[in-house]
Amino acid sequence: MYQHQSAMLPTGWTVRLWLLFILLTMVHAEKMLDTGSCQPHPSCHECIRSHPSCAWCKQMDFVQAGESDMERCAPRVELERRGCLPSEIMDPHSGQRVLEDRPLSNSTQRQSFTQLAPQRIALQLRPGEEQRVTVRFRRAEGYPVDLYYLMDLSYSMKDDLENIKRLGNHLLAALRDVTTSVKIGFGSFVDKTVLPYVNTAPSKWQHPCPHLNETCQSAFSYQHVLTLTDNASEFESRVSQQRISGNMDPAEGGFDAIMQAVTCKEQIGWRNVTKLLVFTSDGTFHMAGDGKLGGVYMPNDGRCHLDARGLYTKSHLYDYPSVAHLAEVLSESNIQAIFAVTGPRLSMYEELSRLIPKSVVGELMEDSSNVVQLIADAYSSLSSTVNLVHSSDLAPGIAIAYDSYCGDSETSGRTQGGECLGVRVNQQVEFSVRIKATTCLPGPQKVVLRVLGVGEEVHIEVATLCDCQCGDTQPYAPHCSGGRGNLTCGICSCQEGHAGRLCECKPEELVDAEAACRDANDTGPVCSGKGQCVCGKCQCNAQASGPLCKCDDAGCERHNGQLCGGNGQCKCGNCECHENYTGSACQCSLETSGCTQEGVVCSGHGHCACNRCHCDAGWFDSHCSRCADCQTPCEEHRNCAECRAFGTGLLWETCSASCNQTVNVVPASATDERWCQTKAEDGSLLIYLIERDKEGAITLTVNGKEGNTTKKTFKLVLSSVLGLVLFGLFLIIVYRIVLEIYDRREFKRFEKERKHAKWNEVNNPLYRSATTTVINPKYNGD
Repeated sequence: MYQHQSAMLPTGWTVRLWLLFILLTMVHAEKMLDTGSCQPHPSCHECIRSHPSCAWCKQMDFVQAGESDMERCAPRVELERRGCLPSEIMDPHSGQRVLEDRPLSNSTQRQSFTQLAPQRIALQLRPGEEQRVTVRFRRAEGYPVDLYYLMDLSYSMKDDLENIKRLGNHLLAALRDVTTSVKIGFGSFVDKTVLPYVNTAPSKWQHPCPHLNETCQSAFSYQHVLTLTDNASEFESRVSQQRISGNMDPAEGGFDAIMQAVTCKEQIGWRNVTKLLVFTSDGTFHMAGDGKLGGVYMPNDGRCHLDARGLYTKSHLYDYPSVAHLAEVLSESNIQAIFAVTGPRLSMYEELSRLIPKSVVGELMEDSSNVVQLIADAYSSLSSTVNLVHSSDLAPGIAIAYDSYCGDSETSGRTQGGECLGVRVNQQVEFSVRIKATTCLPGPQKVVLRVLGVGEEVHIEVATLCDCQCGDTQPYAPHCSGGRGNLTCGICSCQEGHAGRLCECKPEELVDAEAACRDANDTGPVCSGKGQCVCGKCQCNAQASGPLCKCDDAGCERHNGQLCGGNGQCKCGNCECHENYTGSACQCSLETSGCTQEGVVCSGHGHCACNRCHCDAGWFDSHCSRCADCQTPCEEHRNCAECRAFGTGLLWETCSASCNQTVNVVPASATDERWCQTKAEDGSLLIYLIERDKEGAITLTVNGKEGNTTKKTFKLVLSSVLGLVLFGLFLIIVYRIVLEIYDRREFKRFEKERKHAKWNEVNNPLYRSATTTVINPKYNGD
């Protein structure tokens, strides 16, 4: 029925159910491993899975009458102390076998290169137990290199293309200085061939460059031009045939080009050597999501889509890849990226490089004239940095950490990988890879270690030790009451019709078996609720013992969440405390170090109990050094400082009798937090320093007395307010005076101009006074 229902489930639901089952199994196993100590378990395989310190005693006579088989599960030392023979203890430990370990290459070996060792290892891990694997790396001289040159052919790179056409011989010569075998290839890119990235008008499609007299080719997304070769002349010949193109926006489709150059391994001709991808551009880049502007919605599929001419044919269907997607495919293909970009774009590509493992950025001159030196420097930087990492498909339940030993420096505890910087040719570095299984694995798992940029790998097969190798099961074992059961790992599996720890009884023959598992007239649970009644006898659970399981070694009082406060052992419900501890939960320390300060217990104002001060009434603080009604030292000596220094204050009449301190009056000087600053009786500020010598004599150093602070403050505030008011009035008066002067000058100028005006009736010869003519319609001149 279950299989039929599973078959009816959709594939997605089946996967989800399996993932949920695995997750719950891992959580349960991790909880068992995180208990911090070995706890009893009923079977051998459950015991060794629970904690790395647990062992199992398979000795037949180890468990006594009234005890449970769970007592067989305990740390090895405890089992041996209780009489279990070492040969009868199942305590598997992690181990490793090196299956292949070719020696590392030296400077004289040029035919074959081995930089990483060992090559194959088999590990057996007990859950929770860590195993160290030592991995060696020696940087070989002359290691082969594949370099693919990926160039932006948008119009702004016109000058750069002319220099790249003469690049082949110089680039090969530079790389042959550091390696015996080098191949170079070439590819170019512009952008997606749809609006708004390129102009699709027929005239602009055929000639996207701004000037008609320029040689120009139609826009394209990416084109693979030259497969990796060691022929410099062929490189220059093929590159010289390239023509510049153009697009509409400053961002380019470089991410599409990188994805195709990485995934099209056969077309590019990548070998299993050091692989470099040189990306040159003076523009920014489009990334995932930008394709929606051109109606391209499908996420990049990370596959090769080159036609026979080397053109990327699916740029109008698939969106640009994301940065994370690029980083993943570059890392999986073990290709190192060199971003050669112009100065204005440098910071952007530096941020991009931080997200892509084993990549570097170099500043490209405006005409790419320094590209050879840039590539040589970048290769030197990349090859001198050794990063050991594990494959991204690490199986759940396996944890890895790295310790790096780089000669001059060491790092430890890195979980993302080991790293050594500045590694020289023929220098050997080592990594200690710490591998731990946090749970039992369903079967052997593969772990692959590799150095970024190097085509070699370390293959590790990991299996977990989750079963007891107790030998074959002994059928009809005499130990099981003369053959009434089978014996496995010291435990009897009874045949049908028999029961008991040793299969010693038949349940149907027992009359009121539970009565023997209780006290007389007791109606409570059998075996005090701490065991099972089998064959009229109690089989106690872990931590319980006795004929009726009344003795509970886990039922003692706890303190701070720990049994017997972590300072004793629980024996039959009572704590047996360690030395210097007492109390019902061993919570009370007999030490007095926590109560003592400057050799005085609780400052003389309390008593010490359980290494803590219990203060007398009115006193508080951890050492009973403070009280609610006590004066501070500054308050205690204030009156004497005032009367002895200035003859004023509350004690001025009885100063000689009341004060025996030595007082020194000094001119006002700089003070710090040791000086007391209090208010004297007359309101002035009193500043003094209290000092005590070895004999206990007190000396008061008093600064010159300052005036009444309240009056000074009032005068200061009053003078400030008056000053502000007067200053405001002054500004208003000045403003009015300036305005009055300005108005008078303007009025005088107006009067002067009015008197000298030429367009009046006296001086203007063209002036005619206004004439009004009125016609009376009834008037007759006759």
